Amino acid sequence: MLIKTASYLISSPDYEKCPAPDRPEYAFIGRSNVGKSSLINMLCNNQKLAKTSGSPGKTQMINHFNVLSVKNEWDKKPAPWYIVDLPGYGFAKVSQSSRRRWEQMIENYLRKRENLANVFVLIDSRHSPQKIDLEFLQQLAKWDVPFSLIFTKSDKETQAIVAKNVKDFLNKMRETWQFLPQHFVSSSVKTHGRDKILTYIGEVNERFYE
Repeated sequence: MLIKTASYLISSPDYEKCPAPDRPEYAFIGRSNVGKSSLINMLCNNQKLAKTSGSPGKTQMINHFNVLSVKNEWDKKPAPWYIVDLPGYGFAKVSQSSRRRWEQMIENYLRKRENLANVFVLIDSRHSPQKIDLEFLQQLAKWDVPFSLIFTKSDKETQAIVAKNVKDFLNKMRETWQFLPQHFVSSSVKTHGRDKILTYIGEVNERFYE
């Protein structure tokens, strides 16, 4: 898949104010500071697309980005789809009331957004399995939301440590899950994982437009 254009569209305070659900939509979510905006920018090959910040909790709304892509350089019919940048879960320097509001906004979006094709849950590959990530995945399963995993920041540790952390996380899931989701290992700095993630999105897009 080749991305032709990607641009910021709108930030919405709740799912009812999101754009018309007329195309497949891919949401990105993870713990605060997991590298979400950097990953979105890397996938779209535009470092200024999503605003990155070193401060956890910077993303506070449902942010839509308009994307047009083609299957290959000979494809003359670009397919439209959305990337959605969601607020992070877990630690953020915000009040309890703000956090509850975010959580309700995210839950409503994930459960009620009818064109949501897949949720990419970002996991920091530098760390051993975190309870908060595993609990969030259980919640997605309870809500019957389709998701995949992206292990981020793989350039920040040795390959051996990253491989061990990924394996440990998947083994932890095996304790309670019959089937494991699709997973990818990525680095926004080295663009590692970009082609595989975009290929996967392209495959889901084709099913959506059939």
